[in-house]
Amino acid sequence: MSADSILVAQLRDPKSREAAFRELVLRYQERLYWHIRGIVLSHEDADDVLQETFIKVYRNIDSFKGESKLYSWMYRIATNEALSFLKRTAKIRGGSSEALQQHLVQNLQADPYFDGGQAELKLQEALAGLPEKQRLVFNMKYFQEMKYEEMSEVLDTSVGSLKASYHLAVKKIEKHLKAGLLERH
Repeated sequence: MSADSILVAQLRDPKSREAAFRELVLRYQERLYWHIRGIVLSHEDADDVLQETFIKVYRNIDSFKGESKLYSWMYRIATNEALSFLKRTAKIRGGSSEALQQHLVQNLQADPYFDGGQAELKLQEALAGLPEKQRLVFNMKYFQEMKYEEMSEVLDTSVGSLKASYHLAVKKIEKHLKAGLLERH
């Protein structure tokens, strides 16, 4: 029995549920935080979405069938929560998701938790211009170094489609970064 299947069994048992949930949070919060942060960009928003993710995991652990890895299931929840958060935020602001992404990148420099330099900002600008799926795939592959098979479980998409999305994302990012270099010279 794997460590995750033991943890799931403990989460389903009312007697061990609280302790098992604390263990689950300790085990996965950092990985999930950085995954969410890559989507929503802001530290405060990432914390809020992470909290919502763990609430959903806690409430829905009985629906986890074990057909995928536990962290894949949680990543899927985290991804959906982050994307829903962005859609709600864009709707509240009365703009498009693309406009929101540009706004988030602009606010990144003011974020006290952002420790990237100009190169990181330029990369985030390029990412903000990508379609949602390409942005997700790029973040998961480039920043989190996830294998395509793992991404396939999380995003419920074929490996071939993910490879194509990543390739297109890389080409668009390269084009954006090269255009930025040409503007400065």
